[in-house]
Amino acid sequence: MAEKSTYTPRMKVLFEEQIRPKLMQELGYTNPFAVPALDKVVLNMGIGEAVADSKKATAAANDLTRIAGQKAVVTKARKAIANFKIREGQAIGAKVTLRKARMYDFIDRFVNVALPRVRDFRGLSPKSFDGRGNLTIGIKEHIIFPEIDFDKAEEVWGMDIVVCTTAKNDEEARALLAAFNFPFRQ
Repeated sequence: MAEKSTYTPRMKVLFEEQIRPKLMQELGYTNPFAVPALDKVVLNMGIGEAVADSKKATAAANDLTRIAGQKAVVTKARKAIANFKIREGQAIGAKVTLRKARMYDFIDRFVNVALPRVRDFRGLSPKSFDGRGNLTIGIKEHIIFPEIDFDKAEEVWGMDIVVCTTAKNDEEARALLAAFNFPFRQ
């Protein structure tokens, strides 16, 4: 029988040992499990050019797989839209949902490696929350991630990153993500 891996991401250890006790004190919780935590991270690429060339959606899914460290799913159109020349079932993008260890590893790489590589970066908008404690970040170039070789990238695409938390409101979520060193604008 194979042994179970004992790898624990650096950010998860940081959350358990430092962030959770700090947030318990700040937010006035008595139960450590009531403290907001990261739930999942969803990465999404909508590829408009995939209408003309379906290989682009596959290439985007391959890049997203490299970034996430987990196989990305090619998303297909649910219904036909004549104005956009989209047929039902046509590949139009790619997405991947990260949880547990892969989520913490991605957050670590995103905050400490990818965001500092963004040109003219002034911080994340504190208005990007949805009212229920989830943060959505839009990125113009997916090549900010070190897993993507700039010279081998076929094209530069934008992507959406949705960080879902168990927070009840935006203030709790902002406190949680700020503790994870997310660079919010003042």
